[in-house]
Amino acid sequence: MDEDLIKPDPIASLKQFTAARIAIGRAGTSIPIKQSLEFKLAHAHARDAVYSVLDVDGLTASLKIFNLPIFHLHSKAAGRHKYLKRPDLGRQLNEASAKQINEYKSDYDIAIIIADGLSAEAVNDNAFGLLKILIPMLSSVKLKIAPICLIEQGRVAIGDDVGSGLNAKFSLVLIGERPGLSSADSMGAYLTYNPQPGLTDESRNCISNIRPHGLIHKPAADKIFYLVIEAFKRKMSGVALKDDFIDRSLNH
Repeated sequence: MDEDLIKPDPIASLKQFTAARIAIGRAGTSIPIKQSLEFKLAHAHARDAVYSVLDVDGLTASLKIFNLPIFHLHSKAAGRHKYLKRPDLGRQLNEASAKQINEYKSDYDIAIIIADGLSAEAVNDNAFGLLKILIPMLSSVKLKIAPICLIEQGRVAIGDDVGSGLNAKFSLVLIGERPGLSSADSMGAYLTYNPQPGLTDESRNCISNIRPHGLIHKPAADKIFYLVIEAFKRKMSGVALKDDFIDRSLNH
């Protein structure tokens, strides 16, 4: 197509501030071919992310540096198709996994759960990089960390089963978020004080879009650490816990 026929979008200068699909221009009344093909490619990446697989071996090898037990657990959703059709099964541990963590029940302060969610690719790429910064911060204030749990076919609420089963005061779930058309590698962090089965989303704090082109690991770890400390101080999380965190790095 003749480049002269493509009309640039007047807000194209804003693209430098976001990876969102804005200011794509037009060719006549249509989207330019290049942008149309980019859309199809992004859609394919998003579909691939949904069916990506948790790298249990790779994560286990990386996480060994923390000298914590590492559990490989599974939800009640036996496979990916069941997981997508039955969200309720992804919120609960299967019988073998529940038995495994009950054998390690103790007085832990925080349980860390890494679940595939809707993009295992996201946690494969981001979970260790975040924890490499965060776990030393948690250890510096003498928080007792439970065994790290890697969960296949897990959803956010499975952290309640794990936290309760381990008798942890707090749960941190790192999980792959629903992939967007420019963010197939986005990881979310969900924080819950006094995790118990049956809690709903207002009981949790969420930090979203953790990835190299979103909220990078260091400020994400700083925000999580702030919320953990505030949750223990106030003995609450979710809508009752206000996020007044100020990222000092924005001043530089």
